[in-house]
Amino acid sequence: MRLERLETLLKADPTKVILQFFLMNEERTIRIIKRILLLSDVEVEKKLDEVLSEFSKRHKNLKNLLIENFGKVDKYIDDPSILSEKRKLLIGGYFSKEYSIESAALFNPSIVPHPDQVGIDNGDLKFVLSLRATGEGHISSIEFREGIISSGGEVKFINDSEYRILPKKLSYTWEEIEKKGSSNESTQNSDQKRLLDVNYKSHFDPSSKLSERVLFPNSPTETMGLEDARFVKFTDENITTYYATYTAYNGRDISSQIIETKDFINFETGLLYGKSVKDKGMAIFPRKIRGKYYITSRQDGESLFLMESDDLYNWNNAEKILAPEESWGIIQLGNCGSPIETEAGWLLITHAVGPFRKYVISAILLDLDNPYKVIGKLNEPLIEPNEQEREGYVPNVVYSCGSIVHKNNLIIPYAMSDAACGFAKVNLKELLKKIL
Repeated sequence: MRLERLETLLKADPTKVILQFFLMNEERTIRIIKRILLLSDVEVEKKLDEVLSEFSKRHKNLKNLLIENFGKVDKYIDDPSILSEKRKLLIGGYFSKEYSIESAALFNPSIVPHPDQVGIDNGDLKFVLSLRATGEGHISSIEFREGIISSGGEVKFINDSEYRILPKKLSYTWEEIEKKGSSNESTQNSDQKRLLDVNYKSHFDPSSKLSERVLFPNSPTETMGLEDARFVKFTDENITTYYATYTAYNGRDISSQIIETKDFINFETGLLYGKSVKDKGMAIFPRKIRGKYYITSRQDGESLFLMESDDLYNWNNAEKILAPEESWGIIQLGNCGSPIETEAGWLLITHAVGPFRKYVISAILLDLDNPYKVIGKLNEPLIEPNEQEREGYVPNVVYSCGSIVHKNNLIIPYAMSDAACGFAKVNLKELLKKIL
């Protein structure tokens, strides 16, 4: 069996910035606005020209964003309607800031088929790649890229943009949350406000490029980040939905949450619950088995577990299917994304942790009809960090959140010590033969 590392590489780029509202306390906000209002028209025009000249090439529709931020502080102005457009824009500029989403790291990719396969050559496959980007304060967000896998298994990116944008956040009503299934008897009578804060919708401008869209922390459970999204193309009764489980972190606690989308333009985010919703690394199977949803996860911080449920949001029963036992993975075992259905069984790419907290990638095979049954596993790592991959933000780590099969090639996007992301290719039939 031969594993090939591809030339395609993604590295963190600190020039990828989003524009955020610069929040200050009320007293300071009022003082700053008063100072701006004292500026002469000449001073306003000069400073605004400087702002637009410096930042227009870094942000899409900059003037609209500045007006939006002005609208967040105009309540502190007696009569904002009398202000000139230029003064409103400048006030918006003083209450704006840039955040470099990749300044610390870009890592932990997952990959799924693109919902739009139009306009590509016969034999190619268009894909969506999600990435965890980490910036100032170690806050994580979700980014996207789109690209093409050729019939021979080569990978290239398309439609990249120099811009990064945030979505419009939309709220649920309580009735929508109940209908969606994001509540149960134990939560309906508890704090409804918390669930309304945690469950939300995000909408991007449909004309924007996929690579411009950023899912940034937007609820109390994820103030410090959306971590390690595991996207999967899920099909049920000929209806396709893209799901992603991810870890929400608020600086103290973690929560297991889920993202839903059909087009990567409109996203719905919700909270998972149940006795078995704990630890990290939950990954959804791409279809139901015997009418039930399945998830692979960890429950004890060390071993692989499997869960099944009638409700995608509610998980209460977990069964251990594999514990750490190999010398290169004694510390910890987990998945590297959702299982992939093959004729031989469910192919589950795994990660394992050995001496010096060295992360490696391997694989196991689960029975198609009874995925609790492990029918084969590699007795060695499939990928381990080489000398070019071991240095980075977190050294000695290779890690993935999801792989894809195209034309009998298994394509594994993987992070290299949280410093960059590359791709590996292996023949699927040879891999399955090796596992069995």
